[in-house]
Amino acid sequence: MIRFLSSTILYSILLHNQISLICTLEEFETKMNDSLLMEVRDMQAELAIIRQDIHAHPEMAMEEKRTSTLVASKLKQWDLTVTEGVGRFGVVGTLASVKPCNRSIGLRADMDALQLIERNNATYISTKLGAMHACGHDGHTAMLLGAAKYLSEHRDSFCGTVQFIFQPGEERLAGAIAMINDSLFERFPVDAIYGLHNVPEQLGTFSIRAGPLMAASDRWNVTFRGTGGHGGAGAHLATDVTVLQAQFIMALQTIVSRNINAIDSAVISVGAIQGGSFVSANVMPSEIRIGGTARTLTASVRDLIEQRINELATNLATAFGCTAHVEYRRGGITLVNHDEQTKRAIKAAEAVVGSTNVTKNREPLMASEDFAFMLLKRPGAFIFMGNNDGAVLNKLHSPNYNFNDDAIPYGVAYWISLVQQELND
Repeated sequence: MIRFLSSTILYSILLHNQISLICTLEEFETKMNDSLLMEVRDMQAELAIIRQDIHAHPEMAMEEKRTSTLVASKLKQWDLTVTEGVGRFGVVGTLASVKPCNRSIGLRADMDALQLIERNNATYISTKLGAMHACGHDGHTAMLLGAAKYLSEHRDSFCGTVQFIFQPGEERLAGAIAMINDSLFERFPVDAIYGLHNVPEQLGTFSIRAGPLMAASDRWNVTFRGTGGHGGAGAHLATDVTVLQAQFIMALQTIVSRNINAIDSAVISVGAIQGGSFVSANVMPSEIRIGGTARTLTASVRDLIEQRINELATNLATAFGCTAHVEYRRGGITLVNHDEQTKRAIKAAEAVVGSTNVTKNREPLMASEDFAFMLLKRPGAFIFMGNNDGAVLNKLHSPNYNFNDDAIPYGVAYWISLVQQELND
């Protein structure tokens, strides 16, 4: 009995020491993470000024002349090798470590604004009527600039080459292709490519998933043509395209509900209808146009939606004695994260905010992102970063949107963590 008690006591002591050791390691790790965030927060004011300057001078897709000039100037100031005019207005800053190494990593931020009239009360609201940074690309640019500055001052903290890629034209899904077609990856080789976007979720959190993360984005237009006629005296003599378009819109809803497997994701929305005149509302139009968007996560569903829109428009037009002309334009492709790079992105985010603040298998978003084209060329991953706190609600593409400057340190720290992990392992 005495021997048993002694063993129990000894086991308790060992267990206590083991727990103490684990706690000590966790505390040490937390201090390391806090240390990086504290260092980055020392840069926040400077980066916020840059962000707000970009916010006040928004430039539409493929028109980012001032923004790209500002980015290039900052990178040169921080002793990076800078290449301008990549894909027209793209900028690439190249940073090599103190110790020569063959490995390389690409980090990408977008720079363009949206066509919106801003409704904010900030002192730095848009100075260009009809254009504003309503998607946070001003913040993305500032955060990547912050990472470039920090890593330039700590070239001994990694071993290899970092390519800081500032991309134009994301909102038109044109900038990534423009840079790729300008030999982006041949001129600036990378082993992996990473991207980041803010989302209206809790500040200090990240979320990601391997596989499809964002949707392919297509646009469709249908033009119905009939005879038109007098809406009062001769309605029975006309082929009525207004009734046809109403039937077509209702039939569109059956594609997702009845043609597509319930476990697959898809969206079909009508965004525009044009026909007739309110000045002559007694005239039945001879032509009416309908347009919208389609979002999918797989190639097979994408093909099916295009097929069914054509079939419904053509067959319904025939049934109503009219004709249909269908245009289906494929735009952005599905953004698919690579498995290994997703794991590395998760690890880098956990090093900044801890494991409990990183969602590893979030639901896909049906928004579109042209970083997907870069992921076709190189392995990589795209991650979301929370941008909201109790006082700030940032709904993307809203005239009231304003990037939360308190999110800047998290994005900068994530980029730094990723580089130091990738180019040191």
